[in-house]
Amino acid sequence: MSQAVLEHVNFTVPDADRTAQWLCDVFGWKIRWQGSARNGGRSIHVGTEDDYLVVFTPKEGVAPNTQGKDVVGAMNHIGVVVDDLDAVEAKVKAQGYKTHNHADYEPGRRFYFDDENGIEFEVVSYD
Repeated sequence: MSQAVLEHVNFTVPDADRTAQWLCDVFGWKIRWQGSARNGGRSIHVGTEDDYLVVFTPKEGVAPNTQGKDVVGAMNHIGVVVDDLDAVEAKVKAQGYKTHNHADYEPGRRFYFDDENGIEFEVVSYD
């Protein structure tokens, strides 16, 4: 029996194009697909050949997330592994995001940041 592999994560944002663009700029990803989605919304698949994030904007707009991170069903953060943590942190800051919770731990280093949608990203590099 083969092991399961995570293919994608889909989340809702107010502006799929803006979110897709900074994901490409910061992480060096590409847009794999973009187009119409359910109920007249728009989806963009951003990532690598093997896995990706789907950023979705519904036609009717979005409501702010008021459930918080400690609620069952809430997404806490998205983890991304990079080769050069310092270079990616510089790109994150160039986008205007503030980084926090820096830590060195066995076997790597990490930092976190929140995007304009309130989504927290953990960026990690394994030495």
